[in-house]
Amino acid sequence: MQYIFYFILTLGVLVLVHELGHFLAAKFFKMRVERFSIGFPPRAFGKQVGETDYCISWIPIGGYVKIAGMIDESFDTEFLGKPPEPWEFRSKPIWQRMIVISAGVIMNLLLAVLIFWAINYIQGSAVRETTTIGYVIEQSTAANAGLRAGDRVLEINGTQVRNWDQLLSDLYIETMGTDVTITVERGGEQHQVFVARSSIPEPNEAPFGIVPDQTQIVVNSVEPGKPADLAGLKPLDVLVALNGTPIRYTEKVREIVQANAGTPLTIEWKRGTEAMKGTATPTSDGKIGISFGAQYAGPVTRINYTLLEALPRGVTDIVSVSGLFVQQIWQIITGKTAFSQSVGGPIKIAQMATQSAEMGLLTYLGFMALLSISLAVLNIIPFPALDGGHLLFLIYEGIFRREIPVKVKMGLQRAGFVLLLAFMAFVVYNDILHF
Repeated sequence: MQYIFYFILTLGVLVLVHELGHFLAAKFFKMRVERFSIGFPPRAFGKQVGETDYCISWIPIGGYVKIAGMIDESFDTEFLGKPPEPWEFRSKPIWQRMIVISAGVIMNLLLAVLIFWAINYIQGSAVRETTTIGYVIEQSTAANAGLRAGDRVLEINGTQVRNWDQLLSDLYIETMGTDVTITVERGGEQHQVFVARSSIPEPNEAPFGIVPDQTQIVVNSVEPGKPADLAGLKPLDVLVALNGTPIRYTEKVREIVQANAGTPLTIEWKRGTEAMKGTATPTSDGKIGISFGAQYAGPVTRINYTLLEALPRGVTDIVSVSGLFVQQIWQIITGKTAFSQSVGGPIKIAQMATQSAEMGLLTYLGFMALLSISLAVLNIIPFPALDGGHLLFLIYEGIFRREIPVKVKMGLQRAGFVLLLAFMAFVVYNDILHF
């Protein structure tokens, strides 16, 4: 019931905000809105208020606003046999129609900005006050370049490094397009390590290979009834070792757990100051039912923002996250990332929403903001039945000064809708398979 509650709450808010964008933009340009639906047809129940039918529909993969004079998810074409009316979508200038189509995506992005703005204002940000490398991942770019655990980074390309966050910024952003020379202190002596730019992977593709000292792997959530739960693990436990191998970074956890699929795995962890130990047998697909992440436990400087300072920080967060989503989609398209491992449906959303809510209101809101961004990015993809598909039709009309034939448009819409249903069926099946 808890999963169902948070799924309905999360998706309901995001769909409502998205469709409200279309609704308000249409009303602003004096278009008649015939239906405001959460969910896709067929209609389940609702209430007529004025000219608009506010309703819930049966297919829970989004929602739609039916605007008079527009071919949309309802596939209504009765209006085509009549002259255009002033309040219809088709009678308005292209720029107005493009704004109406884009308004849902804009509202999702604005919601995410608002949430990140609030989070930055309430809790600020933290700067990790260390430049000492705690662990170097085997076979990584850092390891191949000669960096070692215990090295204290002093400079990158001649610029003094004061903290870990600046280190990452200098490595990936400030030195973009150029080779990197890292000056480190090792055993009381200074050494220079050269790293060719071509060997530095994109952050979302592979890690550079260094982990700050005093970093620990913390369990974020434990799925009830799964191997980790049966072994006694709980949220906030710190993973120490798996089968006797010390755990220093997240990928090592996945690597060892997957390598021991179906066989008993010895887990060592800490709860506060207490050392604990147990055994779990990973499932056949190499999972034990936990989510986890790296957590820095060293000295931190907290940066607080005023209300005005928190806003540009929130916008920066949105730009960064949106870029990562686009890169992830591109990796799926190019086959660099497994499709089945990169998509989540209703069950996955319900799980993650519930788990984030258990970690606190701000964590839950942060998850909602990330989901809102993903909804915006996916919706703007130029695919029939999505906002991006409608936008593409309008761009074609604007360039060539003629509309796409109705039969072609309807055919594309129907094909897109069927493919969306097939996609939904796949992600639900994928969710059940990995539940």
